[in-house]
Amino acid sequence: MINRLYSEVRLLHDLKNKNIISLYSVWRDENNNTLNFITEVCTSGNLREYRQKHKHVSINALKKWARQILKGLEYMHTHEPCVIHRDLNCSNIFINGNIGQVKIGDLGLAATVGKNHAAHSLLGTPEFMAPELYEEDYTELIDIYSFGMCLLEMVTLELPYSECENVAKIYRKVTSGLRPRAMSKVKDPEVLAFIEKCLAQPRARPSAAELLNDPFFHGIRDVDEEEEDDDENLGRL
Repeated sequence: MINRLYSEVRLLHDLKNKNIISLYSVWRDENNNTLNFITEVCTSGNLREYRQKHKHVSINALKKWARQILKGLEYMHTHEPCVIHRDLNCSNIFINGNIGQVKIGDLGLAATVGKNHAAHSLLGTPEFMAPELYEEDYTELIDIYSFGMCLLEMVTLELPYSECENVAKIYRKVTSGLRPRAMSKVKDPEVLAFIEKCLAQPRARPSAAELLNDPFFHGIRDVDEEEEDDDENLGRL
């Protein structure tokens, strides 16, 4: 456990992005064999809890959250070396609800990969794991699949594959290409089509950068961009 925490802390220390939880300080308590660290806090908790408390959220707000998650993933995936989260789900995405700011956290299962961006360990949360992850031969695009499942949960308030009683049934559905029941609850065709892009086979699955340029996000800006515009307008006065 200590080694895993060390791994997460080292990754957090290297990653500097407004959509990834920041690490401020870390120290080891040798006497108690503990690792202590201080990260920034998101006042509204994780996205799963927040969404359960706030069931009536506009599609534009969901798009703003989704865009920020993709910005964090784009940063990780283009980092040198490339960082794959490997366990992205709504319980480890955090939110400051008062300003609509979203940040990726919990990098305990994250991995850095070399030039071919390939990894070979079977890890993650079954409901959010891409089919190729089960085959233990995958790239950073598994995070895009997980992101698609996160968006599905954000829209429907239902955990993907909640109809399955156990992990074995989830595995059979995922590896057979069967979509979760929650997909039938997505009534907006634009949202459904975007989620399907994220869940496509690896060769057809877009990168985070490509998804950020998708028409799905046209006209959507996050809180930092809105603040920059406000500052510019004040400067003209």
